[in-house]
This record gives sequence, C-alpha cells and structure tokens, in this order.
Amino acid sequence: MPHSLPSERRTAVDEIFDHLRDEINALRLRPGDRISEAEIAARFGVSRQPVRDAFTRLANLDLLLIRPQRATEVRRFSAREIEKSRFVRASVEAEVLRRAALSPAPAKPRLLARELDRQRAALARGDATAFSSLDYAFHQTLCEIAGVDFAFEVIAGEKAKVDRLCLLGLAKEDRMPQLLADHEAIADAILNADPDTAVERGMQHLSRLDTTLEQITRDNAGYFETPD
Repeated sequence: MPHSLPSERRTAVDEIFDHLRDEINALRLRPGDRISEAEIAARFGVSRQPVRDAFTRLANLDLLLIRPQRATEVRRFSAREIEKSRFVRASVEAEVLRRAALSPAPAKPRLLARELDRQRAALARGDATAFSSLDYAFHQTLCEIAGVDFAFEVIAGEKAKVDRLCLLGLAKEDRMPQLLADHEAIADAILNADPDTAVERGMQHLSRLDTTLEQITRDNAGYFETPD
C-alpha cells in the first residue's frame, strides 16, 4: 500500500505507523509477537503519546491487538475475517471486470498492453517485489477502464490482508508465471468485450489461493485466532 506523499508534512506518528505496518506486512513482526510502547518510544526518540496514536491506527486496521493493562501484540489472523475479505473482494472485482469488458474506452488496449508488458519484464528479471506492485497496478487499471476508480481502494485493502498471509506460503517468485497467465486471460476477455468470460477468469484467478490458504492454516495454526 502506498505511503504518504513526500509533499505532505510527516509526523512522528506517521513514521512509527509506517515502520510498524511495514514490519507487520513483511512478517518481520509475526502474529502474536508482543510490542512494547516504551521500547518503540525509545527507538524513535519520542514520548509515548505518538506511539500510542500509531498503535491505535494499526489496531483500526486489525494489525495490532491493544488490551488494557496487558501487552500489545500483533494481531493473529482470523479465518472468518479472511473469508469475509475474500468475499468482499470477489464481489467487487466481479462487477469491475464486467464493466471493464463492456466499457467503450478507446484506451483499453493500450492500458492493458502497458501493464502486461511491465509484468513480463519483471518476471524476466525475477523481480518479485516489482511484480507485486505491478499486480496492484493491473487491478487499479481495470478499475479505471471500468470507470469505477474508487473501487480500487476496496480491492487493494482486501488484497493486502491476504497478501500478508500468503507470505507464509509459496514464494512470490513461484507464483509470478501463473499470475501473469491469469492477467493475460483476463485482459483477453476484456478486449473481446466478453464480460462473462472476464468474470470467470477473474474468479479463477482469485481461487488460486485456496490450496495455499489451506496449507498455511494447517502449517501455521499458532498464527490464527482460536474460536472463543
């Protein structure tokens, strides 16, 4: 997810928030790890208040669990929240794909070709980090073609939740060829003005994670919340 723009005035809360979010998303801080307010304040040379504010922002994103009189910890994954996230993304993405296929936008071929060429170049370089960013860019372009650019905020937010979880599974390098092939199939359906096939290919694309998620849930049970 993008950080604040350089032109915006940065605060200590922003710096701490961005640092911890990156650590959590990269799984350098893992589900269940405890975080000390005092230690973070000392590391950044600030009082506890900006740390507290950053913690609150992260808790609002379901990345931290703040418990009064107890240690703050990185929030464990919730199977229910993952199911919810995937349902929301699939619902929104299906409508985006349908509208993109029916869109008369003359720039469709150029925009899709640009995104796919960039992905092919990243794959050729073996650059998983760049490919990950281009994956987001592809879905953002689909929203723009569909005339619903606002939908990308929802898709990106839900996608980020699952992406963090998938770092526990297959390496990004292993997934790149299949992701690219899926994107090419989606683009073909959109360029052929075939909404049903576009949606079908899109849902197939999302279903690629089913086996990976099952494996992660089985092999990393300690990273998941236990039912009450």
